[in-house]
Amino acid sequence: MLSKTMEKAINDQVYWELYSAYLYVSMATYFEDKGLMGFANWMHVQDQEEKFHAQKFYNYIVERGGRVILQAIDAPPHAWASPLAVFEDALAHEEGVTARIYKLMDLALAERDHATASFLKWFIDEQVEEEASVADVISKLKLVEQSPGGAFMLDKDLAARVFTPPTTA
Repeated sequence: MLSKTMEKAINDQVYWELYSAYLYVSMATYFEDKGLMGFANWMHVQDQEEKFHAQKFYNYIVERGGRVILQAIDAPPHAWASPLAVFEDALAHEEGVTARIYKLMDLALAERDHATASFLKWFIDEQVEEEASVADVISKLKLVEQSPGGAFMLDKDLAARVFTPPTTA
């Protein structure tokens, strides 16, 4: 059974995962408005991943005898100066999510809640991939900054990204 403190902390993480999904949809709308459908696709895949994460946290609360309490989701930003600015915001956001998951792990360890610590290990590993994925696009955007044609090639590459739910989740 989850402690009330841990239950609340994981409920807060459900909020952050759903906010993340909402943020990525907002970023997708920015790219769709610019006609960059590949960039938009990348963000829609992120949206799917974040919803998957939220569902994992939701299911975990239920499995451990807790109660999921959904919170109102704040409106995300909707305007950026450039595609690079969007991805820089996405990286900063993912770094914030990583910090929150680390705090959850710290709480689990402090409470000697080994089941939750084991559960959170997957998310810690996942955040390494999340941050690296965004950083990779940032690197590529910086490479093509002076080459508008390069941005269209990158857009085509990003259109190929698909969401595949993890099999070991």
